[in-house]
Amino acid sequence: MFLQSPKLWKMLLILAIWSPISHSLHFDLHSGRTKCIAEDIKSNSMTVGKYNIDNPHEGQALPQSHKISVKVTSNSGNNYHHAEQVDSGQFAFSAIEAGDYMACFTAVDHKPEVSLSIDFEWKTGVQSKSWANVAKKSQVEVMEFEVKSLLDTVNSIHEEMYYLRDREEEMQDLNRSTNTKMAWLSVLSFFVCIGVAGMQFLHLKTFFEKKKVI
Repeated sequence: MFLQSPKLWKMLLILAIWSPISHSLHFDLHSGRTKCIAEDIKSNSMTVGKYNIDNPHEGQALPQSHKISVKVTSNSGNNYHHAEQVDSGQFAFSAIEAGDYMACFTAVDHKPEVSLSIDFEWKTGVQSKSWANVAKKSQVEVMEFEVKSLLDTVNSIHEEMYYLRDREEEMQDLNRSTNTKMAWLSVLSFFVCIGVAGMQFLHLKTFFEKKKVI
């Protein structure tokens, strides 16, 4: 069968190694402090995130001091998520512009000062697409689920390569433009130096003629 081909399994193994892995962040935040986390996102990419404050007392409600404000903005200042005085939440949006996106967490100002433990997970691109709801129990359908997930990863890598190539072309255009401007500046500086030298020569010649030295 096609799925039993050794070449296919080798390809799937290589793709699985290169597949992006999502990591959950865990950090501490003190009262009245702010912590920001940046993520580089391509335009038209889907991104999802969820966050929550660890409850130090299992089975009990979080105290009022354990509240945070969360704001997600783009590099140009556009606001994509804003929550005030919450202990958990989530966001999802499609990035309109490429660049760094910032998720900032601010703990409420409380005396005495408390330390909040926050779990935060941010997925972008192929990581944000959940294929779990399409995976079935049978082995064949589970294999189909794996293949679909890997193909999605390949497409994501392909798009990333095109994105990097475009960035490289932009840098090359910038380098060529800079080199051209530097060349013109060098030529202009050369003629300015010649002009100044000629003016100095004429000034000295006139001066010595008046003094009847020459």
